[in-house]
Amino acid sequence: MRTLFLDFDGVLHLEFCHESRHFSYLPFFEQVLRSTADVDVVVRSTWRQQCSLDQLRSRFSTDVAHRVIGVTPGYKELVDAPDSLLGYEREAECHAWLRTRDRAVFPWLAVDDRPWLYRPFSRSLFLVDGKTGMTDTSAAVLIRRIHEL
Repeated sequence: MRTLFLDFDGVLHLEFCHESRHFSYLPFFEQVLRSTADVDVVVRSTWRQQCSLDQLRSRFSTDVAHRVIGVTPGYKELVDAPDSLLGYEREAECHAWLRTRDRAVFPWLAVDDRPWLYRPFSRSLFLVDGKTGMTDTSAAVLIRRIHEL
């Protein structure tokens, strides 16, 4: 049981792009899901604050949408974040989601473009260049990383 925590802005599209370009790199991420079994997706994006899980799931192709299983809690909602995660908002949110779902012992990766929101040198961060978003090349590397989990 492996989990991918997914950011949208800077990963599935450029951060400050026109809304007509939203999710333009989603096919690359869906390629990752189709190439890896037993991987669930949890949305870590700020989009979770404006959209329901069903609305988020509807952005994905029908063959992979069922693998989008949840959203992380907001950082301000966390009540028992370990001191080692203070200041690393997104990583703390991922850990909180894993703990509440009894998945803390299972492998996970966060797919994100903002490394400063995770502990330095975090082995659980798959960093995407926010200037390019997810590409065919980064998707291939992500597939290899998932298989190594």
